[in-house]
Amino acid sequence: MTENRSGGSGVFIGGLLVGAVVGVVSGLLAAPRSGRETRQFLKKSADALPELAEDLSTSVQLQADRLSETALRNWDKTLNRLQDAIAAGLEASQRERQVLEQQETRSVVEARPSGRESA
Repeated sequence: MTENRSGGSGVFIGGLLVGAVVGVVSGLLAAPRSGRETRQFLKKSADALPELAEDLSTSVQLQADRLSETALRNWDKTLNRLQDAIAAGLEASQRERQVLEQQETRSVVEARPSGRESA
């Protein structure tokens, strides 16, 4: 389930980036600006790219940290359940061994010839 979420996040971010690029290109082609205005716009946009990349990097890092924390919590829960299951299995095994030993003891006692039999 977690794998689907993390894969979905990557697909979402990729789709977001592709959509942004398609939107910018479409806007440039349909814009009623002169070539000079378009170049100025592109220069301003290019100047803003480092800040955008930094914001995107920070966002991706935060998401990765959250996923990492979630994975650790899930791992801890899984380990606790596994320890509980092992403990329950050991207890059940010990109880079964005691029951079998008691049955063996009874069968040995019942199989012994009693000393009162007369011949």
